[in-house]
Amino acid sequence: MNYERIYQYRFQGVDQQKKKIVWTEISKFIFKKLAQPAKILEPAAGLCEFINLVPAKEKWAIDLNEEFIKKWANPDVKILIGDVFNIDLPENYFDGIFISNFLEHLHSQEEVADLLEKLFKSLRKEGKIAVMGPNFKYVYKQYFDFADHTVILSELGLAEHLYGAGFTVNEIHPKFLPLSFRGGLPVNRFLVRLYLSIPFAWKFMGKQFLVVATKD
Repeated sequence: MNYERIYQYRFQGVDQQKKKIVWTEISKFIFKKLAQPAKILEPAAGLCEFINLVPAKEKWAIDLNEEFIKKWANPDVKILIGDVFNIDLPENYFDGIFISNFLEHLHSQEEVADLLEKLFKSLRKEGKIAVMGPNFKYVYKQYFDFADHTVILSELGLAEHLYGAGFTVNEIHPKFLPLSFRGGLPVNRFLVRLYLSIPFAWKFMGKQFLVVATKD
């Protein structure tokens, strides 16, 4: 699958400045949810919107596409290129891990379980993981409009996967962010920060889940 061309097609017309504003606030929000980790990992970092902006001291990013990640990652991000399942990660090392819109691209529920078990080993004790992705319960009509969506997930199924991998589940939010950055709604730092600070508003606009868990 030619992901570079697929993403080029998918994100045409998306306001990149708007995305940066949103991700600046999301990265700070997730950073706090993860208890402000010093060392953080993002598998499948893609355009590196999160890992570039998160205020951690040590930042690692994994992606399959070498040209893609080298183009977008900031100089302070340690890049690992290849399939996340085949990359050697240090054990008991990271304080935090953030997975965004990736698990639905895997080939099976078994792969989801295998990945979370691998990431569990790479977290230090009391390290945290946050996972965000489209919730099939609320986007089932649009879920397979994306060529790389294969695995169906909801917040409850993901929580079971995390528990099965060894984590203690701390927070389950069925609705967190909208599905995409498309749309004509005004975007500025204040509005995004306000939205993130009012979980009640997530119930009306959120289509993606957010689940946070700890390695005890």
